[in-house]
Amino acid sequence: MQAALSFGLSLVALTIGIIKLPVGAWERAFLALGLVFVVSSAFTLAKCIRDRQEATEVTNRVDKARIDKLLIEQDVFKPGQL
Repeated sequence: MQAALSFGLSLVALTIGIIKLPVGAWERAFLALGLVFVVSSAFTLAKCIRDRQEATEVTNRVDKARIDKLLIEQDVFKPGQL
């Protein structure tokens, strides 16, 4: 919740700052476009990092399940097993 509030507050503050700058409309539009690009890039980066992390977690779970299955199938007390 704190991260969402911080993001919202910074976005509002920067938007107000762009609106109140003593520059022309073209400069404001350029800064606003830059703001939109930075925000969308941040969301894309966060999504890519999350997707990569989830993929490694799934791979680790599959590998662990395979190892568990192999260990269950092995009877270490059976003669000649090792």
